[in-house]
Amino acid sequence: MDIVLYLSHDGIRLIFDPVSQRLKMIEVNNMAKVKLKYCGVHFNTPQVRPTIEQIDQSFGATHPGVYISEKQLFVLNFRGLSFDFPIDSKFEPRYAHGLGSLQFSGASPTVSRMCIYTGNTVSDTKAPPLSVSCFHGNCFLDCLEVLRENNVTVGLKFLLVTEGNGPGKLVDPRKKTVERIVKFGDTCQDVVSALGCASKVFYKSEDKMKIHSPEAHKRVRSQSADYFYNYFTLGLDLLFDANTHKVKKFILHTNYPGHYNFNMYCRCEFKLPAVMEKVKQPLLSTIDDDELVITAYSKWDDVQKWLLKPTEQPVILSRSSSTNTSNPFAPTFCFGVQDIIFEIMQNQHIASVTIYQSKELSSS
Repeated sequence: MDIVLYLSHDGIRLIFDPVSQRLKMIEVNNMAKVKLKYCGVHFNTPQVRPTIEQIDQSFGATHPGVYISEKQLFVLNFRGLSFDFPIDSKFEPRYAHGLGSLQFSGASPTVSRMCIYTGNTVSDTKAPPLSVSCFHGNCFLDCLEVLRENNVTVGLKFLLVTEGNGPGKLVDPRKKTVERIVKFGDTCQDVVSALGCASKVFYKSEDKMKIHSPEAHKRVRSQSADYFYNYFTLGLDLLFDANTHKVKKFILHTNYPGHYNFNMYCRCEFKLPAVMEKVKQPLLSTIDDDELVITAYSKWDDVQKWLLKPTEQPVILSRSSSTNTSNPFAPTFCFGVQDIIFEIMQNQHIASVTIYQSKELSSS
């Protein structure tokens, strides 16, 4: 479903596409809380009422509009813009020579809602493609494929979208698509060469999960700490070993509302092939008879029917920190399958996918 951010004090609703999570419509549903002008001339203020005549004068309507009898609304559409006028059915407008010939009983109706969008109609509007002017030197992810051999992950294949670097870049910005591969054991230099500089580097100060390690009783003192490369525009984290400085873990984020990390990362559009049972079920698409493709939109209760059953109960993850001792969101559940950890929200959405090297399970 669409994601809606309601600015109640401003009378504005921002409507975001549920897949791309980019803004696709701005809706003003309380005209009294805003002042609006077009081409430098106000058409909605406490002194200027947004009547049909005023809208016609400001925008120059070329179409008579549409009356929706079941909603008792008169809708005036422009390219990328529409106005709703509530009109009782007994006062249904009659027009013979365009908008200027409309006749209403009593005062002219005023705008109750204004929508700004891309496209020709509100019903088929979609979020526009991300403009190159918004890249600011960052790479964005078009698709990510998890590379697996014999049920073991070896790396990730990225399809990246970035700014073109050909002649005329400043005059005519263009998007460029490149393919990159990052594998376990790659060095920091390999990763930066493939993906560019990280958005942020985070050093692990403590690891509360070490208590679950088979070697937790051994006191191993280290002067170094493992560290993450955070790629927020790719929806990805990479964990490097403090001693070898090589990749040993990938974390993919789905950026669902209601999760602790929501709005920190862009959604990672991943495709993860995993072993499934032989029983055929028309729930999810498959690559072939032996593999299931898990995406950021797969539900865990469906996926779990196909995957090998976890040998242990899920780990409950309740995030907290020294500055924020309480998590305003519900805890999540972590299921381990093969070399993958699925973090699952209570609504069965996959919050994140952590992929590690099997041989390093005890240390990672």
